[in-house]
Amino acid sequence: MFIKLAIFVLVFSSAGLLAWQYFPLLAERISGYQTKKVKESAKRLDTMFVKVPAKKLFLIHTLAPLAAAAIGFLLTGKLFIALISAAFGLVLPTIIIKRLDVNRKRKFQAQLVDSLMILSSSLKGGLSLLQSIETVVEEMPAPISQEFALVLRENKMGIPLDESLEGLNRRMKSDELNLITTAISVARETGGNLPQTFTQLIYTIREKTKLMGKIRTLTTQGRLQGAIMSFLPIGFAGVVYSLNPRFFDIMLQNQLGQFLLGYALVSQLIGIFLIMKFSRVEV
Repeated sequence: MFIKLAIFVLVFSSAGLLAWQYFPLLAERISGYQTKKVKESAKRLDTMFVKVPAKKLFLIHTLAPLAAAAIGFLLTGKLFIALISAAFGLVLPTIIIKRLDVNRKRKFQAQLVDSLMILSSSLKGGLSLLQSIETVVEEMPAPISQEFALVLRENKMGIPLDESLEGLNRRMKSDELNLITTAISVARETGGNLPQTFTQLIYTIREKTKLMGKIRTLTTQGRLQGAIMSFLPIGFAGVVYSLNPRFFDIMLQNQLGQFLLGYALVSQLIGIFLIMKFSRVEV
């Protein structure tokens, strides 16, 4: 294990020094790519109210491909696998940040009904809309408290409430949130009964959540069958090749066999696409 690690460090250090010495343009492009990714990551983390120094982000984006390549090389001892692992490590921080963003929006979505109930109760108790939003910020956990606190801060800085709510819509991108902000804007312009509107929205969102749950339950079997049937041929081919590496020679060396393999691969991809398409129900 130590010898493999020493070889890996030596090879990649030598490659890095050669690239830095003889390919300055390549090094400049890699540095520019890393800087761009760091800015994108910092911007996305900032929208999630997560503060990470730019230097630390740059270090993470730099070390992630090296660490992934080291793990791939230590596990397999093959340089080709190490390069593939490095490519995966290059995009791994972006994937993790995107996943965190998706989970945060999902949590925000789950908190909407409780926040609406607080808004409705506060308005019925005689508080103004801004005071009701302050109540939501005080009583609800993150992330919805963070987002509404930002709306309040923007309003105190002189930004109209409608514009702050539009910014909230752009950040979270939720159909239910769009209904809420639209109802608030319309009620502020026309003087409608906002507590009654919120009560109706609570019922609508709850019914939609129930419907989405039923749809996910009904389509789970189809999606699971699709996943199994999609990866079964690949797994079967891998097992057969591991038992007898020459089993596919007649297919790989013959022109007709190559055509059939290509046809099978294209058909497999089309089947995966159709299964995913049929298992998705838009509401």
